[in-house]
Amino acid sequence: MGYPGPVERLIENLSKLPGIGRKTATRLAFFLLNSRVDYVKELSQSIQDIKEKIKLCSICFNITDIDPCTICKDQKRDSSVICVVEEPSHLMVLEQAYPGVFRYHVLHGVINPLEGIGPEDLKIAELVQRVKDSGISEVLIATNLNLEGNSTAYYIADQLKPLNVKVTRIASGIPAGGDIIYTDPQTIKNSLENRRDIF
Repeated sequence: MGYPGPVERLIENLSKLPGIGRKTATRLAFFLLNSRVDYVKELSQSIQDIKEKIKLCSICFNITDIDPCTICKDQKRDSSVICVVEEPSHLMVLEQAYPGVFRYHVLHGVINPLEGIGPEDLKIAELVQRVKDSGISEVLIATNLNLEGNSTAYYIADQLKPLNVKVTRIASGIPAGGDIIYTDPQTIKNSLENRRDIF
């Protein structure tokens, strides 16, 4: 004998979420079943709102509920530098570490031929056009430091080459507070290659 229909449907829907198996979905379903009605209504409304009210900024392609987004509207930011990131979540991580400085451009992925993702599937053409149309002097590429992120960075740099704009890449190396003895060889190599003057 199974769960009543509405509970079973909720379990099925929850188990479609990434990283949520049937066991966890069942636990979450019973948590919601035993929660206050106002909490469940608020949760339901917030899920509906992200589908109805969230859109992409027409300038940087970050997720937003207003267009242009608050970052693009911020006149205190340096308008001559664009920091290019893979996803909106990456933008938020950089913004927490270095708040209020950069303007951004969100690609919504990286070039990955094995998954059928090419440059035309990303916001690269929009980035090139943005650089053409604006007084941008530097494009800082902050894609992940892996094969796909590096390939995307090189592709973007190649596309921007005719525009005579400075293209930079985030550095990689030993993390703050890290111990060299526990650091992998590639990270140590990157740290040595990206060394800089102390003074």
